[in-house]
Amino acid sequence: MSCSPDTEPEIFSKDDLLRTQINSVTSSGGLESLILPSSLNGLPQDPNNPVTQGKVELGRLLFHETAFATKNLFQETEGTYSCATCHHSKAGFHSGNIQGIGEGGFGFGFQGEERVPDKLYNPLNMDIQPIRSPTILNSAYQELMLWNGQFGAGGANLGTEDQWFEDTPRAVNFLGFSGVETQAIASIKVHRMDFNKDLLESTGYLAFFDDVFASYSPSERYTDTTAALAIAAYERSVVASQAPFQKWLRGDLFALSDAEKDGALLFFGKAQCYTCHNGPNLANMDFAAIGFKDFDEDDVFFIPAVNNSVQGRASFTGQEEDMFKFKIPQLYNLVDNGFYGHGSSFRSLRAVIEYKNAGIKENDLVDDVFLDSGFRPLNLSSEEIDKLERFLSISLYDPNLDRHIPQDILSGNCFPNADAQSALDLGCN
Repeated sequence: MSCSPDTEPEIFSKDDLLRTQINSVTSSGGLESLILPSSLNGLPQDPNNPVTQGKVELGRLLFHETAFATKNLFQETEGTYSCATCHHSKAGFHSGNIQGIGEGGFGFGFQGEERVPDKLYNPLNMDIQPIRSPTILNSAYQELMLWNGQFGAGGANLGTEDQWFEDTPRAVNFLGFSGVETQAIASIKVHRMDFNKDLLESTGYLAFFDDVFASYSPSERYTDTTAALAIAAYERSVVASQAPFQKWLRGDLFALSDAEKDGALLFFGKAQCYTCHNGPNLANMDFAAIGFKDFDEDDVFFIPAVNNSVQGRASFTGQEEDMFKFKIPQLYNLVDNGFYGHGSSFRSLRAVIEYKNAGIKENDLVDDVFLDSGFRPLNLSSEEIDKLERFLSISLYDPNLDRHIPQDILSGNCFPNADAQSALDLGCN
């Protein structure tokens, strides 16, 4: 149909185009399905561990409290680390260096990058991770936890009960909690902490437990498990809801620049990022093999001689079809530290985009038969990569993650670390 001289052509803004694009590729809910809640209302939670404000506040303190690091090999290092040692706000709730160290680490630097092995320890008795420590940011949207998804009693872990070996951290799955809670419970023992009643009382936390867990009998109220449930409630509350893209989703059309909107159009369009990175945390519950390398021995402090973590999901399920599949990560606050992938094999966000654009594996140990079918060349131009990088690095960056950390902790210790060097680095005590 031809236009009459009095008919103006319809003009679509980038905001219109982006809204239309997002609505066309999201399975349900459109834009609203990508919004992170700005309060506890609407957060996914485990029905066996209801999220309350009091529980979150207690968990925030316990997560950063160093006083409970009491199962140490050496008395000199007692009370010197916390959960936040490997998951702190300055590094987007990742570890600030390549390889997280709990007990057996020393120092902090600015964002955890200067944490090194303590001379009292050797690599065999340090609490050191054989794979990159995942972030707790937006973890409320992860049904299973860790790169191989071994923590969590439901979802894709239904039917894996034969892998929940007794006397191992996996046995915590038998308690029936979701992934966030299960990991928190297992981590207390793994990372050599203790939340016994006497210590809770001496550090001033007993009254908090009486309030938050009033429905529990006194014999069950002051335990590692209740402490972990509070920590898990806190972890669920740590969301990147103040990122510019989140503001745009809520209707602030000036929250994104034109270049960022172009990058978002690519993310939800030609670059096909949305096929794996969707939902409020821009991740999903699945696992994929895209050929990333594992830890490089020259870059890390120590790698065990037997390191099954390089097998990805298969290291938990034992199934060949799960070989080299790793949990798809969330995408917020990626520029808070410079390590990307389960093996930290990339040191810039752009390098990751270029790798996925090329669609050529970097890990020769990963046979092509295991590679995800969606891992193929994307044919993005350099300019398109620029715009996509801008969206990922700026639009998805919440500048105020410090709102999730406490002003201080009841012990009065430095946090997230309290060893002598960290105290100097952090400027406390």
